[in-house]
Amino acid sequence: MAHNEETQAQPLVAGSESEAAEGLESAAAEATGEVSDGLAEAQAVAEENLNKYMRLAAEMDNLRKRTTRDIEHAHKFAIERFAGELLAVTDSLEMGLAAADGASAESLVEGTEATLKLLVGALEKSGVTVVDPEGEPFDPQMHEAMTMQPSATAEPGSVLTVVQKGYQLNGRLLRPARVIVAAEPSD
Repeated sequence: MAHNEETQAQPLVAGSESEAAEGLESAAAEATGEVSDGLAEAQAVAEENLNKYMRLAAEMDNLRKRTTRDIEHAHKFAIERFAGELLAVTDSLEMGLAAADGASAESLVEGTEATLKLLVGALEKSGVTVVDPEGEPFDPQMHEAMTMQPSATAEPGSVLTVVQKGYQLNGRLLRPARVIVAAEPSD
């Protein structure tokens, strides 16, 4: 009976081997199909990412060029508004010079004062303010001491006289005020 069981077992094994082989082939084909599908999907995602990268790179390049152009334009025309304000001052000076031949000294002074007022207005519109520290304590950050002068009337260390006004642009010092500082009176 043992021999009989072997012969019966052989066909089962042979049939199982062939079924197993077919199963393996089927599984391999299915796995190959899944791998092919996965690979195609991965390639599609990679291609989409490459396209996104290329668009972003082109957009960044355009942004860089536009920013460079805007900066050049800002440097080139930064004082356009200020220059426009100064044109009124120039016109006033030209009119004053044209009328100077027959004008009296008083009218020339009035014209000069009006022109100075136009100039100060143009400076103020552009953020330029005057530093006129007469009577204030000396500040080496804002003032330049030309000399010290003994004074019985002014507090020592204060600005006695402003030789030349200083100017600030939006809080930043353009030019310090040149001043004479009061010293203690000598006995």
